[in-house]
Amino acid sequence: MKKLIVLFFALALTFNANSQIKTPQPSTSQKIVQTVGLTEVVLEYSRPSMRGRTIFGGLVPYNEIWRTGANANTKITFSDAVTIGGKELKAGTYAIYTKPNAQNWEVYFYNDASNWGTPQEWDKSKVVATAKASIYPLPMNIETFTISFDDITNDSANLSFMWEKVYLAIPIKFITDQQVSSSIERVMGGPGAADYYSAAVYYLNNDKDIEKAKTWIDKAIEMNDEPAFWYYRQQSLIYAKSGDKKGAIKAAKTSLKLAKEAGNEDYIALNKQSLKVWEGIEEINK
Repeated sequence: MKKLIVLFFALALTFNANSQIKTPQPSTSQKIVQTVGLTEVVLEYSRPSMRGRTIFGGLVPYNEIWRTGANANTKITFSDAVTIGGKELKAGTYAIYTKPNAQNWEVYFYNDASNWGTPQEWDKSKVVATAKASIYPLPMNIETFTISFDDITNDSANLSFMWEKVYLAIPIKFITDQQVSSSIERVMGGPGAADYYSAAVYYLNNDKDIEKAKTWIDKAIEMNDEPAFWYYRQQSLIYAKSGDKKGAIKAAKTSLKLAKEAGNEDYIALNKQSLKVWEGIEEINK
């Protein structure tokens, strides 16, 4: 009898699992990944449809904050800083809210995207940018709410909104020229001190050409206005490995001096230990 009960229960669970009905969502979701210049922009929102309803001034009241879509918050994510409405937005994710009226919309970028719809309490301090855009009436109805990126250049794009017979666009400025200029200066200017330092230490630790490592660590120190004690520590190890005992001692003493000034006990001990070996003395007091 117990076996029959267990079998019946298992069959009932299987029937319930297989009998779940899947239906499409009334408002479909959309995710757009758009690259503008060197910045990646991700837009996620839900798209309600008209279905014979009056939208603006009806389903979406005038002069009230609207979630700008349906279901979860409409969210936009920038991989780099951008400028909207004269305000700089740092890289990150923002909720988009709007306040439609008959002539124009106010568009708000809100730095808390965790709400479902509009916040229960609107916090003005979380509005990081506001932009106002005039409405351009369309000659036909747009059945499904649409947000898109239009008029894209290397350093700008319009964030556009369309629904019913309404079209409007918010300009977004990107820092592409700044990014490219920095990249050009970095590459065309050649390696920096940190690059030479990293290359030298890699060659030291991986038993590669020690003479190259010596050249690179010297270059790293030469290019650095105030080389830190760890720069000279690596220089001393590279010189010692190359057989330049005098150069190793000089670099170790400089590293020791700077480590003492910085109060770094680990490097003080390391340099003293190395100098003890290289100089053949028991105590380093200088």
